[in-house]
Amino acid sequence: MPHLRLAAPAPTRPGVLLPRRDLAVAWILMVLIAALAWILAVGQSRDMGTQPGTMGMALPLFLLLWVVMMVAMMQPWMAPIAITWARAIGRQSAGAVRAARMTQFAGGYLLVWAAFGLLAYAGLAATGRLVDDNPDAGRWLGAAAFFLAGVHQFGPLKRVCLRHCRNPLSHLLRYSRFRPWARDLRVGMHHGLYCLGCCWGLMIVLIPLGVMNVAAMAGLAAVIFLEKLWRRGPWLTWAVGLAFLVLAALAPFQDWMLPGLSVPRSRVSMRA
Repeated sequence: MPHLRLAAPAPTRPGVLLPRRDLAVAWILMVLIAALAWILAVGQSRDMGTQPGTMGMALPLFLLLWVVMMVAMMQPWMAPIAITWARAIGRQSAGAVRAARMTQFAGGYLLVWAAFGLLAYAGLAATGRLVDDNPDAGRWLGAAAFFLAGVHQFGPLKRVCLRHCRNPLSHLLRYSRFRPWARDLRVGMHHGLYCLGCCWGLMIVLIPLGVMNVAAMAGLAAVIFLEKLWRRGPWLTWAVGLAFLVLAALAPFQDWMLPGLSVPRSRVSMRA
């Protein structure tokens, strides 16, 4: 009598913990989120322009826009890491549970950048007041921002954090040993701290270039993506650092390089 065989589900490829269809859905979702974030950022920048300080924004609105900017700028290189973590949890959960865990991971990551946004808001408010009182101070503030960003590109913190971001798999394996309570939230925060340590210098150049400067955002997003995913990323890190140091030397004598610290003539005439 012949034996009956039940059809088994099609196995995934070796090393892949999610079916191909789920991976495709994950990538499409990441692309849509990034595209939406860029649309929102570009639309808001058209209404606000480039001005010193917080541009009159209250803290809640600034933090909302800041998080949208971080999603737009970080999403291209975060997608592989987020999907890798989704693969890691794919064996343990599915459906709504998996979606909730991924939401916690993304939330933990963005929570770190939102906390940094609080510092950015305070810094922008202080620089805005200083530039309003003394427009020439913007030149030296811009030079200081470029100098700090350049030094950070060559520093040990950048090197350690960039090494983590370029090879997150070993850390993801270690994360699997975290205690179950809020594990995905803590993983996202832990990875976000490494990302912050790697990129805070790049973010502070938005002070002289303008927080809502779309061209600057796109350029920095490209640098972040290439630093972390391109095989020659470390060489690019040093090249960008050298460029920032050159800009620091030129900034006090080139007002056009500091759109984010230039007081509009209308404000100067009103004060006069």
